[in-house]
Amino acid sequence: MDNNSLTTNQNSIFDTIKFAEIYNPSEIIFNLIIAFFLGFIISLVYKKTHKGLSYSQSFMITNVFVSVIVCMVIMIIGNNLARAFALVGALSIIRFRTVVKDTKDTAYIFWSLASGMAAGTGSYFLAIAGNIILSLIAYTLYKTNYGSIIKSEFILQFRIKSGDNEISKNYNKILSKFTKTQTLLSSESSEDNSSIKISLDIVMKEDLDQNSLLKEISSLDGLSEVIIIAAKTDIDY
Repeated sequence: MDNNSLTTNQNSIFDTIKFAEIYNPSEIIFNLIIAFFLGFIISLVYKKTHKGLSYSQSFMITNVFVSVIVCMVIMIIGNNLARAFALVGALSIIRFRTVVKDTKDTAYIFWSLASGMAAGTGSYFLAIAGNIILSLIAYTLYKTNYGSIIKSEFILQFRIKSGDNEISKNYNKILSKFTKTQTLLSSESSEDNSSIKISLDIVMKEDLDQNSLLKEISSLDGLSEVIIIAAKTDIDY
């Protein structure tokens, strides 16, 4: 064996010893287990507090994997700056093209990343305390329905015949009777210009029912496709 090969082997052994000084086998296994449980808790919080139609089982599994994988990456890097740059270059090859349907899901990904980093660096108190506090925040926001539009606010959509001013007067009278405010969101003409689709943001008066408004406005001649949408979350109109 020549001197160069011997020197290379000695350097490899030396690097392994330095890595072992940072993380011994028991710490590595413990960190990975902690990261798994943290990712598992994050996925449960996501499942319990999720609203809407964008729920994904694969996203739950992703949260667990991200937490454990980031923990591994942090332990691989250790205090080695060259190893950190090498990993950045290797990971830049991977391209993620999955579209995030719900912007809130991005927060869960960052949560999993932070948990994995905390577990990988041995910051157990930060990892556990952060997960407890974030879980409480997520549950509180879920129970209070924070950020939702007030319950008396709705999106009203209907189609009217073009050029009939009498119909406009009639539905405006009904809206004045049932609503506090009405804001025009969109006005869309049909292809043959025979009708117009109107979307309104309305706030109902107290003690008045939106179903009564729906029945009364649907009874008007010249009005069709009447729909009321509860504006509790994001609405596409």
